[in-house]
Amino acid sequence: MSQVQTHPTLVEQVVNAIVSEIVDGELPANTRLIQDELARAYGVSRQPVQQALLLLRDRGLVREAPGRGLIVSPLDVGFVRNLYEIRAMLDGLAARMAAELSPERARTEGPALLEAGRAAVRSGSLHEQIEADMQFHTFINELSGNPLIGETTAPHWPYLRRVMGEVLRDDAQMPRTILQEHAAILDAIVAGNGTEAESLSRNHILRAANIFIQRLQAQQDASQEEHRQRRPRRIQR
Repeated sequence: MSQVQTHPTLVEQVVNAIVSEIVDGELPANTRLIQDELARAYGVSRQPVQQALLLLRDRGLVREAPGRGLIVSPLDVGFVRNLYEIRAMLDGLAARMAAELSPERARTEGPALLEAGRAAVRSGSLHEQIEADMQFHTFINELSGNPLIGETTAPHWPYLRRVMGEVLRDDAQMPRTILQEHAAILDAIVAGNGTEAESLSRNHILRAANIFIQRLQAQQDASQEEHRQRRPRRIQR
């Protein structure tokens, strides 16, 4: 029996379009999202835009604006930390199970994903680098044999894409570091070393998270200091 080919729904396409603009910095934090403007820009009716925005609100990428409407959510340090802690555990589990169950498939199919990552880095395309990263981790999830790992992570990928975009955009060395770590994870899986694969995978996620959290915290501290200095001083009498 042939498999049924699924295609993204119109709502999913709009979600991906909005997320891509947020990741690329075209829709920065606190940008007001006007349904009619988005519908015209994407060539769709207001209904799929409305549904897409509600999904993104539930996933933390947009939030209610003062008064009415929605805006792009500022990145939240606490949420990022919590999200990456959970992802580190899931990715570590997936890598360990992949090493135990599917080292041969990792050996035959994994190198192509690493090469796709290298090609994405050479292209300089932020979108391609994030896509290659997602494909690598999705592959490891598949090798684990546990579909719940990928299903648990899937709703958070839009937010994860945004975090990855922030890290990759401002660090020329980070893409190559990620590739090196992917290669090491794959080597451990191919070798059937579940303990090593789990450790490398967890550290890979937590290292990226720590870098981003430090940058975001520094940005927020600088913004607060600037705001404090701009406050009008009380007149001395």
